[in-house]
Amino acid sequence: MKKNYTIRTRIWVDEKEGPFLGIGRVVLLEKIKQTGSITNAAKEIKMSYRQAWQLVEDMNQRAEEPLIEKVLGGKNGGGAILTKAGEKAIKSFYALEQKVKKFVANESKKLKF
Repeated sequence: MKKNYTIRTRIWVDEKEGPFLGIGRVVLLEKIKQTGSITNAAKEIKMSYRQAWQLVEDMNQRAEEPLIEKVLGGKNGGGAILTKAGEKAIKSFYALEQKVKKFVANESKKLKF
């Protein structure tokens, strides 16, 4: 019986010190953009604030420019904003992911074992 196989991938963009971007980190960046807050972003993706904060710190340290900037409290309290570098990181990650998915789909069609 002929079997159909597919290839699955998960993309990580690493920097010499460790992981820089993966889909989980990209989703966190998107949620921070939507909510204006690391706390609320973490809640939406069921992640602890501490873990979210550590991921933001990691990404900011490994990026050429900060992806997230803290906004200090005013009458409405503080928050966080996605920078232009953060926007670019999200777009670049999804563009890379699409290229890889296309390549993998084509390779999957050729699989024979």
